[in-house]
Amino acid sequence: MKPRISAIIHTLNEELNIANALRSVASWVDEIIVVDMYSDDRTVEIAHSFGAKVFLHEKKRLADPARNFSQEKATGDWIIALDADEIVPPKLSRELLKIAEDDRADICFVPELNYFCGFPLLHTGWGPDQDRHDRFYRKGSIVYSPNIHGRSRQKEGSRVLSLKYRPGLAIIHFNFLNVSHCVEKLNRYTDIEASQRNQKGQTMGAVDMLIRPLWEFVKRYFRYQGFRDGWPGLYYSFFMSFYRMTQAMKLREIDVAGSAEAVRTKYQTIAEEYLAGYESQMKPSEPH
Repeated sequence: MKPRISAIIHTLNEELNIANALRSVASWVDEIIVVDMYSDDRTVEIAHSFGAKVFLHEKKRLADPARNFSQEKATGDWIIALDADEIVPPKLSRELLKIAEDDRADICFVPELNYFCGFPLLHTGWGPDQDRHDRFYRKGSIVYSPNIHGRSRQKEGSRVLSLKYRPGLAIIHFNFLNVSHCVEKLNRYTDIEASQRNQKGQTMGAVDMLIRPLWEFVKRYFRYQGFRDGWPGLYYSFFMSFYRMTQAMKLREIDVAGSAEAVRTKYQTIAEEYLAGYESQMKPSEPH
């Protein structure tokens, strides 16, 4: 019997991306599940126009907490999990269908071809042979981590297949648009990661703020041959180095200075101490 395929996609204000993601799965999956975090643009309207089943999830700053919820809503035997800024090429869809029909595995790690500022990265630690994810799997084979960039947990005994990259056999990921987009995502993701690590009692020191960022650049640009990707490889290597440094500094900041609200309260206390000098100099007004 032909296995049923469900596509799950997570969204928050993705009206500029969602149509392409939906177009890339509409013709070969049996149902599309869109889990939306209360978008205030046309995301849900576009999803409905493709016949997707739309479910709402509490608004978060990242999609990870919604992944287990979305696969619970899926009724297919197999799941293809996508982000709204990704598409599945026809060649890859045929390969995935064949894997499911031939019962060759329970979990399939799929290469990703990541675009950075308009250019595909083939190296830099983000090339399709270096960046594979368990995006196609038999329902019930994996459980997602709620943490940002957390690893999924595989069901014991699951058969795992890892596809080798060839043109057309990778999820296409249209990631960063430009440097401003990089900085915006960096700021948001490092906020979340620092907070999660602080809650686990983790701390950061000078090594984390200096040595690890330097190693991140060396690793990506030289070990992973980012130089072969030209200026995008150089930019991305610098970007990831700065990412590691920023994450470490934010975690250290929480540990030493506290939250932004705590610092604001401290500033107000200091301001009151200075301003009290003015009030002590003020003379009471004389009665008329």
